[in-house]
Amino acid sequence: MVSRRAAALAAQPPAIAAAHFRAEAHPYHPRLRPGGYINLGTAENRLVWDLLAPRLTGPRPLSAADTHYAPLHGTDAFREQLARFLGGVCRTEVDPEHLVVVSGVTSALDVIASVLCDPGEAIVVPAPYYGAFDVDLVGRSGARLLPVPLSAGRNFQVTASEIGHALTRARERGVTVRAVALASPGNPVGHVHPPQVLREIAEVAGQHGVDVIVDEIYANSVFGGAPFVSFLDPEVRRAGTGRVHIVWGFAKDFGLPGFKIGVLCSPDPEVCAAARALAYFAATSTDTQAVLRDVLADRAWVARFLAESRRRLALSYASSVELLTAAGVPFVPVGAGFSLWVDLGAWLTAPTFAAEHALWERILEQACVNVLPGQLFASPDPGWFRICYATDLAVVTEGISRVVRLLGASEPRGDERAAVSSRPVGATRYESIED
Repeated sequence: MVSRRAAALAAQPPAIAAAHFRAEAHPYHPRLRPGGYINLGTAENRLVWDLLAPRLTGPRPLSAADTHYAPLHGTDAFREQLARFLGGVCRTEVDPEHLVVVSGVTSALDVIASVLCDPGEAIVVPAPYYGAFDVDLVGRSGARLLPVPLSAGRNFQVTASEIGHALTRARERGVTVRAVALASPGNPVGHVHPPQVLREIAEVAGQHGVDVIVDEIYANSVFGGAPFVSFLDPEVRRAGTGRVHIVWGFAKDFGLPGFKIGVLCSPDPEVCAAARALAYFAATSTDTQAVLRDVLADRAWVARFLAESRRRLALSYASSVELLTAAGVPFVPVGAGFSLWVDLGAWLTAPTFAAEHALWERILEQACVNVLPGQLFASPDPGWFRICYATDLAVVTEGISRVVRLLGASEPRGDERAAVSSRPVGATRYESIED
């Protein structure tokens, strides 16, 4: 026998992970396995290993201290380097004592949700949202998510008014909301949120007396014209009176998801104390911390690395957009992250999530391409898919080409054929699931 919570977690493994490992088990190779799976469903930056390899595979000094027990929320030296680095990203001074290092951003989200919420309390989340929020914010905390459906007609841009409306409705229904959570830049839709929107969200959260949890894991993966602004930016912080908690990690910006290093930044001493206690269960290797401490200490290398990563992401994004545009497949233009939010609704057999699931299975089984359906991201409308492009250009080209060929073999529904190329990007064809 196991606990009811353990049984519930085991019964519903994250679909994102299941699809990833299936695709990775038999990967595509143009010569050795031309019919293998192409993984365009996992948001990993596979464009930068040649830059990382010299730093991570060469000889390096190892001290005895790097092998000993250390503070379970991160070594002092590592948190000092993290604070300096994050301070540059956020344009403000970051206190190392405000940082709690844990085994990945998944753990950081789990920790902050467990610190803020008792079982049954709620977190408001603009939707579509990163699909693992359903586990990361809920699995152990016992909290529940209240999705705020965003408008496809506005390209799923987050607005403070929609968040405020959701908070008001929750209060009217007697629901205790502890926080608003969102990704900035966005995921699965890679919007770089304007500073004014961030300020308005901070104001609304403060007015309703709730905290803000911000996943800024793509902060240094912005390649478009709009610059990234952190929720810790002084101008944003001054706009609200509530608490803001930031999570960041090395998985995306540094292309190191396997290192499992995440950090929670919270200026609230009570939250930090509780988070440090929970870090006992999510401690990270002192050796890995030492490796990344030394990487961050080389400021010139970090600046060059991040600039080159952004350049490569921009090229891969542009190539993917060109392929989709040529095929008449609508998508939402973005300026950050590793993925495109693509509208395949015209190729559904019916305007339902069941039809979306069926198309997902066809793409996986017949085209051998892993993309992820919008329902996994709480999409308000069926037909949206997340396609990741942060991998070798030839692989991305082959994967998108396979999907396009599959779509071409099953023509859009008759009433949608003309609309595929003529409707505004992101325009919805179906009523919201809340209507």
